[in-house]
Amino acid sequence: MVVGGGPAGLTGALTLARARRSVLVVDEGKPRNAAALGVHSFLTRDGMTPAELASAGADEVRRYGGEVVGGTVVSARRKDFRFEVVTGDGQVYDCRRLLVTTGVVDELPSLPGVAALWGRDVLHCPYCHGWEMRDRVIGVLGRGQAAVHQALLFRQWSADLTFFAHRLALTEDDRERLDAFNIAVVEGEVSHLVLREGRLAGVALIDGTVVPQEALVVGTKLTVRSPVLESLGVTPTAREADGHVVGSYIAAEADGFTGVPGVWAAGNLVDLGAQVMTAAADGLRAAAAINTDLVDEDVEAAVAERRKSSA
Repeated sequence: MVVGGGPAGLTGALTLARARRSVLVVDEGKPRNAAALGVHSFLTRDGMTPAELASAGADEVRRYGGEVVGGTVVSARRKDFRFEVVTGDGQVYDCRRLLVTTGVVDELPSLPGVAALWGRDVLHCPYCHGWEMRDRVIGVLGRGQAAVHQALLFRQWSADLTFFAHRLALTEDDRERLDAFNIAVVEGEVSHLVLREGRLAGVALIDGTVVPQEALVVGTKLTVRSPVLESLGVTPTAREADGHVVGSYIAAEADGFTGVPGVWAAGNLVDLGAQVMTAAADGLRAAAAINTDLVDEDVEAAVAERRKSSA
């Protein structure tokens, strides 16, 4: 069973279905990238909307006999050598192995206007949105220790960048690096974003100053959302950077094995920086490991049965 129908989950399901496994995907329909206008750097699918990619992926899984249904998995428990999986509406499913790909949640800055423009004019990833923002007037919000790094990256796509210090205390080294890239620094705390006809028009400071902007880059705290893993004893690990907690993830082996027998995880759950193509590759890798594990179990059972019948 696969919990989560994003790129990692659907690719894992597709791989298992093609391996002639019985596969069920349960997806709550709340993808992290829902607000994005398109998926990028995914070969042959560049520019496709997240909804179109998910729909096409589900169709491919079904083509090989897999099932994709809606629902929110809230818990799972061991039952002999299998799992009993429960959804929020009371559905109960039985399976031999679990692949969890429920992703993470972006915790946005609590500034008026940010949530309304998230994924469109308020961005976080240069490789996801940089080309679309090229040569535009871009601001970077000084939130989190990675903010300066974000500004230096986005400079690749636009020469008109402004760094809003906000509540971040910049070091002399930070200022020197920003200045070397001709990135202006605006001091003062940001109060809200100014919208005009549903688009970003400017960034307002608490002193009333409004700096015209067309896009704003913000750092987000990435938090694991997976009650099904926690119900099985797999707890999130804090991700730290420069002594600050910047998110949480599920610690797993390279193939996604969580350490709990029969349970794998893939995608942003295990790799906070995974983009769509990376997450899909994670799902394939985990599915191959799951299939191998099932083969090993089936072989052991067959050998035991043969020995029993020969005795």
